[in-house]
Amino acid sequence: MDNKTKSVEILLGDPKSAIIKLSIPMMIAMLVQTLYNIVDGIWVAGLGKDELAAIGLFFPIFMIMLALAAGIGVGGSSTISRKIGEQNKELANSSASYTLIIGLFIGIVMTTAFYPFAKQIFLLLGATGNVVKIAASYSRILFGGSIILVFSNVSNGILRGEGDTKRVMYAMVIGTLLNIVLDPIFIYTFKLGVLGAAWATLISITVTALMIFYWLFIKKDSYVTIKLFGFKKVPTLIKEILRVGIPSSFIQFSMALTMFILNWIIIKVAGTDGVAIFTSAWRITMFGIVPLLGIAMGMTAVTGAAFGAKEIKKLDTAYIYGIKMGIVIELFVVTIILIFAPQLAYLFTYSKGASNLAPELITALKWMALFLFTTPLGMSTSAMFQGIGKGERALLVTLFRTIIFQLIFAYLFGITLKLGLKGIWGGIGLGNTLAAVLAFIWGKFTIKKLEKQFNN
Repeated sequence: MDNKTKSVEILLGDPKSAIIKLSIPMMIAMLVQTLYNIVDGIWVAGLGKDELAAIGLFFPIFMIMLALAAGIGVGGSSTISRKIGEQNKELANSSASYTLIIGLFIGIVMTTAFYPFAKQIFLLLGATGNVVKIAASYSRILFGGSIILVFSNVSNGILRGEGDTKRVMYAMVIGTLLNIVLDPIFIYTFKLGVLGAAWATLISITVTALMIFYWLFIKKDSYVTIKLFGFKKVPTLIKEILRVGIPSSFIQFSMALTMFILNWIIIKVAGTDGVAIFTSAWRITMFGIVPLLGIAMGMTAVTGAAFGAKEIKKLDTAYIYGIKMGIVIELFVVTIILIFAPQLAYLFTYSKGASNLAPELITALKWMALFLFTTPLGMSTSAMFQGIGKGERALLVTLFRTIIFQLIFAYLFGITLKLGLKGIWGGIGLGNTLAAVLAFIWGKFTIKKLEKQFNN
């Protein structure tokens, strides 16, 4: 292949080395980003529990926005890496161009669909009084910046597809650190309250987007060449991108929908205080999941390139190695959460208005941390399915984990059996564990089938 970049050489090289080199930058970037989510919650918690609940109600909506953006980014990343594995640079270029065009269209549609109906969305969620007003005002700022959010996610998906996760890390880390700095300034110094948190977020996303725009369109030193016009038109590439991208968006959407329904279940059991407890515990739990997201992003690219090159043994090696890495990391994370649960809970309950939530938050953390042990099995399997272009299978893995098992058990234990919040936390853990084990069995079966297919 001509004009190989260093990132492409890594992508096509030793699978274990590739998983490490591609995953670690994404782990760092996403850990910093998740740290911001925690810090943001801490700053907002100082404003009171209404503000904390408002942010919690917006969280699943923000997940929907990210779902649409990140889904297309994953679809593009998977398609680009497969074309690189096939040693077809021209089709890799076209895949990147199609990915960006689809993403920009989605950004425009997103603003049009969400912005005018912000208040109505939160009323439908069951929010009342001041919480509705706060949540609507906060959300409109981010709805207005949807196209920037989409470009940032889609473009970093393009870079991931060619194995360039280092620059994705730089852009994400710089944007996130800026957000951490701007949060207290906008919230307290400028006295913008919760709206300050929204403006700080939008500014940081803009900075990230501008950095990637510079690399792709001004410096032009990426492996793929992106054009909005004049690139080779191959309509089948759109199908390839969407075959992974749409299910990937639905994966994110299903998680957002799950959050909506879990919020509804929790409100039935413990009111809006329960939502504040859940979203605070989820922020910390997500900090433990983030390294797995980094591994998953690396795995999608590596398995995609291996599949494109028809090297199934390399694909299997990357898959198993990624799972082993994830399990080791989660053993450490769970230990930390179990030991320091009271201190972690204090970060969200230090104000007078939120201090009464501390005991329940500690309990939630201890219960919800336990399902992290088996999470690598499911997430790595989903990423592998995306890499080989089987986006619908990745979606099914997530649907079993979220909509089917997680919600059924949370409702059963929390409401039907009247076990309260502890029942909900236990249901979430059990649902995730069962789905992860089933996903791994399916993943290994798929790889064995591919080995037979390519060996014949």
